[in-house]
Amino acid sequence: MKRFLGKHVWVTSLLAFFFLLVLDHGASAQQYKWKLGHVAPPVHPWHLASVEFAKGVDKDTNGRLTIEIHHSGSVGSEKDMIEQARFGALDMCLMSTGSLRLLDPRLEIEELPYAWPTRQHAFRAFDGELGDKLKSILEPKGIYILAWMENGYRHMTNRVRPIYKPEDLKGLKIRTAELSMRLDTFRLLGVQPTPMSFPELFMALQQGTVDGQENPLVVIYSSKFYEVQKYLSLTGHIWCSADFMINKGVWDKLPKDLQNVVRQNAIKAAQYERQLSQKADSELIDELKKKGMQVNEVDTSPFKLATQPIYQKYRDTYGKDLMELVEKYSK
Repeated sequence: MKRFLGKHVWVTSLLAFFFLLVLDHGASAQQYKWKLGHVAPPVHPWHLASVEFAKGVDKDTNGRLTIEIHHSGSVGSEKDMIEQARFGALDMCLMSTGSLRLLDPRLEIEELPYAWPTRQHAFRAFDGELGDKLKSILEPKGIYILAWMENGYRHMTNRVRPIYKPEDLKGLKIRTAELSMRLDTFRLLGVQPTPMSFPELFMALQQGTVDGQENPLVVIYSSKFYEVQKYLSLTGHIWCSADFMINKGVWDKLPKDLQNVVRQNAIKAAQYERQLSQKADSELIDELKKKGMQVNEVDTSPFKLATQPIYQKYRDTYGKDLMELVEKYSK
């Protein structure tokens, strides 16, 4: 009897061991398919970097994880995508960080006027403590940041006159997003800021509803604003990041080995996007001139001085810790 029981236990243990092996193999072989959305057109650095990311993940996971990219706002506006990504209707998205102020106003801190003397200052901040702090703000809200890309420096265009000094902006109706700090910044510069959704902008410029707008060069070019705007002034008043993000629940359920692959490819894609963005800026000025725009350089010192009150006004909104990090990395 003892020999029988011992043999029975041994056989049962062996069967259980093989059963666990089969389960583990089945789990490791699970297939994943994600949807990634953004609002940029196919020629934009965001899309090109997204494509490289998807290719890299597919290759490095041997097809276990594939990513379907939806560009040009085909799955909704950035506001729509925030909600979809938070609640799992959209697995991933790439968008301007400023849009996330809907979740927490502190996410708008990067848009402090003239906070970043060069891109490298901003990159160090977002790859360092500032980026980590902003990530920690978003995680409880269902968003996990994989990497920080860039939306770039924003410049002004208009149909009335070139902008060389703050006084040149007085009275101009400039479209901008409905973000409190950005509206306050333009009011300080004498602008009549006019909030308006981006899809309405081209028609508004064409009809003269607004005199001008402000956006990165790649947006100005890809949106063909040169057809309805004569002057481009390189004010560089705001630098914006872009967050490459995923639903926190989707991320947490992914096996660790696949998490590592996704994270590594996201960082590679971010570096690639930054390179594309910088290259585009250096080339697009000439292209916009060829399209008939009058482009002028700007001494930013008087603009920076005129917008300094913004820092004091929003210090309490963003908090001492975040403000000190901006000041640290902007030096």
